[in-house]
Amino acid sequence: MFNKIYYYFFYKIYKAIQYASAPFGDHLINFKAGLVMIALEIWLVSSIGIYYSIITKTKIELSIFMPIIYIPLIIILSFNYYSLDYLDTWKRYNQEFDKLSKKKNMIGSWVVFGVTFLIIANFIFSFYCLDQQARKDQTGPYTPEIVARERREDSLQKAKQIENLKKIYGEDNKK
Repeated sequence: MFNKIYYYFFYKIYKAIQYASAPFGDHLINFKAGLVMIALEIWLVSSIGIYYSIITKTKIELSIFMPIIYIPLIIILSFNYYSLDYLDTWKRYNQEFDKLSKKKNMIGSWVVFGVTFLIIANFIFSFYCLDQQARKDQTGPYTPEIVARERREDSLQKAKQIENLKKIYGEDNKK
């Protein structure tokens, strides 16, 4: 069941890219659709990780060399390579899905669009929640030292702007 849903999702993305690429040629459509699948999966896993760090109030430092990053990345890339490129099973499923009625495909298109929209919106919302948590905890760019330094820099910049405007309008010579 999961296989069919996964391949149908890929099928609809493949067809959307094929439709959009029609005037330019059909080069690497399956590669592009695979990249979209990988991006959506990474965004979904990332948002889950962000929610986890917010709920548990743990700070996670991210680096590509950390297992919490490269293990899920390797799993996602391996899964997609094995299921889409290595076996080419998607071709058989695409032929099967092409035979579905127009009504079923239209409903499927809306479902895939909705799920894609939810993944993207969820990813953006998770960053919003992370930012709100950082503001509340005064961490990251909201630490008191950084905020004070930015205020000082802003004040100095405004003072320089005022001095420049005085020079422009000749106010600096009037005393």
